[in-house]
Amino acid sequence: MLARFAGAALLTTAFVLPALAQTPPRAAGSDRQVLLQADTVEYDSNAQTVSAIGKVEIRDQGRILLADRVTYDQRLDRVTASGNVSLTDTQGNVAFADAVVLTDGMRNGALTGFGALIGKSGRLAAASAARNGQVIVATRAVYSPCEICKEEGRRVPLWQVKSERVVYDQAAQKVRFRNASLEAFGVPILWSPYLSMPDPNLRYSSGFLTPDIGNSSKYGYFARAPYYVALSPSRDLTLSPMISSLGGEMVELEYRQRWNNSGLWFRGSLAHNADGGLGGGGAGPQFYDHLFGAGRIALGGNWRTGFDIQLTNNDGYMHFYDISFLDRLTSSLFLENMTGRSRLALTGYFFQGLRSTDVTANIPHAAPLLEYSFIPERNVLGGQFRFDLNGVALTRGSGVNQQRLTGEMRWRLPLILAGGQLWSFTASLRGDGYRLESPVATPVLPMGDSWVSRAIPQLALDWRWPFIAEGRAGRSYVLEPIVQLVAQPYGGNPVTLRNEDSTDFEFSDMNIFSASRLPGYDLVESGYRANVGLNAEALFPGGSVQAMVGQTFRLKPDPVLAAFAGTAGTASDVVGRLSFKFSDFSLNQRIDFDRRNGSINRHEVYLTGTRGRSSMQMSYVQLPAVAALGLPRREEINGQIDVNIWRNWQVFLAARRNVQGGQMLDAEYGLGYEDECLGISLAYRRKYTQDLILGLPPSTSVVLRLSFKTGEEPIRRFSLFPQDVFANTRR
Repeated sequence: MLARFAGAALLTTAFVLPALAQTPPRAAGSDRQVLLQADTVEYDSNAQTVSAIGKVEIRDQGRILLADRVTYDQRLDRVTASGNVSLTDTQGNVAFADAVVLTDGMRNGALTGFGALIGKSGRLAAASAARNGQVIVATRAVYSPCEICKEEGRRVPLWQVKSERVVYDQAAQKVRFRNASLEAFGVPILWSPYLSMPDPNLRYSSGFLTPDIGNSSKYGYFARAPYYVALSPSRDLTLSPMISSLGGEMVELEYRQRWNNSGLWFRGSLAHNADGGLGGGGAGPQFYDHLFGAGRIALGGNWRTGFDIQLTNNDGYMHFYDISFLDRLTSSLFLENMTGRSRLALTGYFFQGLRSTDVTANIPHAAPLLEYSFIPERNVLGGQFRFDLNGVALTRGSGVNQQRLTGEMRWRLPLILAGGQLWSFTASLRGDGYRLESPVATPVLPMGDSWVSRAIPQLALDWRWPFIAEGRAGRSYVLEPIVQLVAQPYGGNPVTLRNEDSTDFEFSDMNIFSASRLPGYDLVESGYRANVGLNAEALFPGGSVQAMVGQTFRLKPDPVLAAFAGTAGTASDVVGRLSFKFSDFSLNQRIDFDRRNGSINRHEVYLTGTRGRSSMQMSYVQLPAVAALGLPRREEINGQIDVNIWRNWQVFLAARRNVQGGQMLDAEYGLGYEDECLGISLAYRRKYTQDLILGLPPSTSVVLRLSFKTGEEPIRRFSLFPQDVFANTRR
């Protein structure tokens, strides 16, 4: 019995350490716990062999060897395992074989009838294999990450690689294939003398990403092959070269980096087009480029700096190559301090217009922009106090330059009175100082420097009384009347002031109960007014329904609001909101009724729904004309549906239409298939709009995307087709 025990210990120590995983040798005498289980253990002193027979299981530091029989020959220093052999390492990789012979101190060996599970889903099978340290070489092998269907007649994986020789280098974490053929649905589609893929156990690794292949009426047949470079756990790079038959060559580069509380992101491109003609440029060879980026860098303490970059050397370039559909680019650089609830920031902005009607000399640069907010940690005189300081210098190549400095103090006292009434009293005082520089005399400005100042006091009282009722099954209901009274002197908008930052004003349910509704600082809402409304909400265990309606009343019309829809006169339009929010469905509706005849001036409807792998997004927008921005009345409908029609098959439909003009703007249709190891989609896209000045005609494109998944990747919504197909920037 003692001999059997000693032999078993010798067998276990000799085999498991070097054969299952190559770990640094332990110091002599180190404490080891090795488990050996078998039906029978035999020791032959003459042959100097130790044999474990029947349901053999050897465990050593998380590594497991299973076999019907294991024999250790001490003279030849050879371990032989046979019968249903499996070896599991500490990472969970499992290797199978009919028989295993290990030599050279149990470090090397040969396997027949070899099979292995690599990672969670990788499967490698071969006629034979040999192990040399941490390198496994398999001959006449097949690899696939796909599950093998158990149904008769469907035993071939969706895709697999057949190779004469496969090298699995565990140290380099690479799987390399020699003389390999790639098969999809059992049909060979690609042969290559060399292929490689990362170890499926890796979270990330350098290699090619999903390519794009297609045809566009703008730049002809094209192919894009992104290559991902894992520089470190916190840095990576993606290089995406594209060649086309009509649009020349382009290469895109994306770089990302994170460290501590900081990060950088850059995405840029360089293209060469032999025909040129974009952005109003002449014909002939031209180079185009763009650079987008962002950075947030912690400086220590409460300070940080950062930047955002959006630049291009040609107005039509990004539209033409479908990189971005933005028509205004914004770049900025800032320095910021946040201490407690207070904030200080200095920012500079640079704007670039890409519309054919933009005049670069008229677009201002905002540098610097000063923002300071002081909010004490404790109440002042029993209420909440804050002080804000804001200043900006606007400089343009042609036209009026402007500098402004604004200071504002605000004190707010919230109260809860009998019956749950919510009262809030606010007092504020604001002062503005302007310096205007006009190169020529205008009807309202003399040539040279002009100074303008103003003071704006304001008192506001807000009253809300929520009534709450509890229903059955976890339901509750809220009804809340709202009245807001605002007292402010009339006027405060000198004709000499330019409206630089208050042009984009929309009177809606989002600002009906705001004491100061106008954005920016250049225009101020004035006079005595009352904002009145009603809010109702029903809360359910699985979601909620909410509705709101409101209207503003004035003692006298405010002249500055006459230019904006819905706010002229002594009574505003009636604005409202209705929303349904549930786990797989949401509906948001915003509406503006004309106070005079009840017609609809503004109407927005947003509908989203999800069910399993299917999703739907619909929107309808009706907007009034905005004279200050030169925008006409608009009415548009936008919709996209991604439907899981059968098993792993998806159908995608998307369209955007200008209802007011009776014109289609964009359309896209697609068909795709995706499971745990393969994704393929074919999409057709038509863009109907054009800008002949920038060289942007209507276009049609067809794109094929093929993704062979090399690890266990879950199936997510919008993985085949984008969530917002008509977004301004390609994702």
